[in-house]
Amino acid sequence: MGKLTALAIAERALEVGDTEGLDAVTIRRLATDLGVTPMALYWHYKNKDQLLVGMADHLISGFTPKPADERPWQAQLRHLLEGLIRTLRTHPCAKHVFEQVDPVEVPNFLAVWEQALGLARAAGFSKDESCLLSKYLLQSAIAIADAPARTGTHDPAEIRTKKAGLQALAPETYPNLVELAGPLICGTPPGLYDTFGVDLVLCGVEALAARR
Repeated sequence: MGKLTALAIAERALEVGDTEGLDAVTIRRLATDLGVTPMALYWHYKNKDQLLVGMADHLISGFTPKPADERPWQAQLRHLLEGLIRTLRTHPCAKHVFEQVDPVEVPNFLAVWEQALGLARAAGFSKDESCLLSKYLLQSAIAIADAPARTGTHDPAEIRTKKAGLQALAPETYPNLVELAGPLICGTPPGLYDTFGVDLVLCGVEALAARR
């Protein structure tokens, strides 16, 4: 192979994380996959903690926030949230990667965080509120991007069993669980899941901003 780069290492690490989980992502494993010695990887990442930061940075590199412009802050915030969700959705292991890193150490994430803070301030929120709002927004994006990949089993027999289990509940006690057993177990359409999730988050932000 050609010259080993930090980018190539991060890409392979994400591929392994997506298919086998983060526990399978080790320096020795990646060295074997990339056809080099472990020392070649240590040149770029001294340990797994640094590797995880590199993976997180590479994840976010697929999304570049637009500079602040003349659009209303609501439109800019929607663009930020939707773009981040689309980017994170490309890697099933994204949520687990970000659970194990400090966002302050991820350069590309700092750009997203900076814009979220600026938009919160433009919406009229205080400094403390803006800090909380930016964290809630970014956590919501990670959760929305992750959930469709974790709707549970894809085994038709198990799905039928779980659905039947809810439908067998006493309807006088659990009328809604019985009625909505289908979408609860089988899941809602991905498009609806994303748009409703983003709308729910942003409508809450707009309602709070209107009270300022």
